[in-house]
Amino acid sequence: MPIITVEGLDGQWEVPAGKRLTKALREDVGIDQLHACGGKARCTTCRVEFVSGEPTEQTVAERDILQARGLSGVRLSCQIACQHDMKVRVISRLEGSGRKDCGSPLADEIEPSPVEWA
Repeated sequence: MPIITVEGLDGQWEVPAGKRLTKALREDVGIDQLHACGGKARCTTCRVEFVSGEPTEQTVAERDILQARGLSGVRLSCQIACQHDMKVRVISRLEGSGRKDCGSPLADEIEPSPVEWA
């Protein structure tokens, strides 16, 4: 099982292989990670920076929204499946955001469907 480490937190968390990183951060680590669009690669609120273990794969939806917003050096946790050990820096959290909640419920599988890989 992949191990997730979050910069600034003590501990490491084993997560099921294939679990979406946003869901792992919310459900396993207990971080108030934002995901305003419900994990559909439209809002970029689920941004993370990788300290180590950045996946080489990227969905077309993630690539396109990051390019459209002019963002670099970050990834969308909603578009990443936990397949190996990773260390991340969580950027977008509910605390201090002014939002009422973290976002819409997340599907278990990466969306939007069909998933296309860049």
